[in-house]
Amino acid sequence: MKKAQATRLNILQKAFELIYVRGYQTTSIDDILATTDVTKGAFYYHFKNKDEMGVAIINELLVPSFENIFIRPVQSKGRPAQVIYDMMYNILMENDFLKVEYGCPAANLTFEMAPWNSDFTRALNSLSNRWKNAIIQCINNGKEEGMVRHDVSSEGVATFVMSGYWGIRNMGKLVNSKSVYITYLEQLKAFLDGLE
Repeated sequence: MKKAQATRLNILQKAFELIYVRGYQTTSIDDILATTDVTKGAFYYHFKNKDEMGVAIINELLVPSFENIFIRPVQSKGRPAQVIYDMMYNILMENDFLKVEYGCPAANLTFEMAPWNSDFTRALNSLSNRWKNAIIQCINNGKEEGMVRHDVSSEGVATFVMSGYWGIRNMGKLVNSKSVYITYLEQLKAFLDGLE
């Protein structure tokens, strides 16, 4: 990796770490620079402003992570009810990247930035839609293979699963405990099993 690429990646990674813990709006460029050995000039060489850097965090860091954590698992073979449940269980209970006390980085950025910044909205919508489409495809595959009832709305299931995830992530942040995830997972399993 060239030095300029390494510097850019370093800025993005350090900025993400701060933003995930503190929030986007309360993290300044100076805060980011303090965690790197990068000058302000070097920062502005790579990014026009903080918002350009924020969108780069979504596209260059979150998208690949979410591909591995959220999308690939629902592309697995098997009963869609079990595949989706296992994906959610792993995200909530076993994933080390997503911390209960800080919630979901994409959801946090959505709450903080989407209402005010169309670039963030587009990037976050793209990320969200990729996950939604993967869940829809999982359900559709299940219908074709006779593992999901034909009257089930694939889009409705995807919307329900995703909104439940974002809601329970926020509840987890409030109580700073995974204990709330257990009740959610029990109800999610009952819902998913009812699709068959």
